[in-house]
Amino acid sequence: MALVGLATWNAAAEPQQSALAPAGVQAQHIQSLWNLTLVVCGVVFAAVLLATLIALMREQRGDALTSPIPDSEASTSRRARNAVVAATAASVVLLVGLVTADVMTDRALSKLPVENAVRIEVTGQQWWWQAVYSPDADQRGFATANELHVPVGRPVIVALKADDVIHTFWVPSLHGKKDMLPGIATTIEFRVDKPGIYRGQCAEFCGAEHALMAMLVVAESQDQYMAWRGQQLASASDPSDALAQRGRQIFEQSSCAGCHTVRGSSAQGTLGPDLTHLMSRQTIAAGTLANTPADLLQWIRDPQAAKPGTTMPAVPLAADDLRAVVAWLGTLQ
Repeated sequence: MALVGLATWNAAAEPQQSALAPAGVQAQHIQSLWNLTLVVCGVVFAAVLLATLIALMREQRGDALTSPIPDSEASTSRRARNAVVAATAASVVLLVGLVTADVMTDRALSKLPVENAVRIEVTGQQWWWQAVYSPDADQRGFATANELHVPVGRPVIVALKADDVIHTFWVPSLHGKKDMLPGIATTIEFRVDKPGIYRGQCAEFCGAEHALMAMLVVAESQDQYMAWRGQQLASASDPSDALAQRGRQIFEQSSCAGCHTVRGSSAQGTLGPDLTHLMSRQTIAAGTLANTPADLLQWIRDPQAAKPGTTMPAVPLAADDLRAVVAWLGTLQ
């Protein structure tokens, strides 16, 4: 289990996930607010430490036979009162300043232009992300899972839902956190200004495998995005290899088809992720494992070993049948 944990961390942690590495205008606003808050709090902390140090150094102490000799009571009281008034006034000014900066940041986040936006509906489930892309121009919509592709420089509107418990959508390089509440629809808008791959994470404890509920956001050029979208719209092609053909038959006749959809086949299940273009994704099981044939075989054979508590059951297939299924899934580009 320790080795599995190490492998899952490496598979999911390579892309950037940092609120201090903004890739969009909203993340930049949040970073600016963080920097201001850090400076103010750091200065206050240093001032408190300095005042404490000065007080300790100036304190007159007695020994066992001699009491300390204080300054005159009036002088001490006046200095203490002035220090408290000055510290209180400074605290009020700083707190008002931080509240003002917070309100201004919130307003800036809400002013993102959203004309010609990409629209995606993301549903949080234990423990994976379903993404449904709305129709775009003359193209119909489609479903995918755990990996979002967006065009650089174009706004994205994400409608957020939760099917079971509270989840939180968070891609720190792109925006702040937004809760996903069962029965309540919310939205989050962002724009990615730098091409790259950005890691997101559920930021609300949602059960045993909360830590293994990651997603990737792939920001690419408009042409690359449209090419990817066109690929996702296509149905799965018929396999030409005999082993893959057998794997498809086994998949369609097993419980797999009752949970997963593969467009172009008889598999039309809706409980698990859409697998039509499984091999176009970089990870499986919401970032738990790398999307390789070896990890895919391991995941199907014993999902509980990699992600204890997952709702995906182990599929009781003979070794040859399992290899055939993996061979067919490997054709789902």
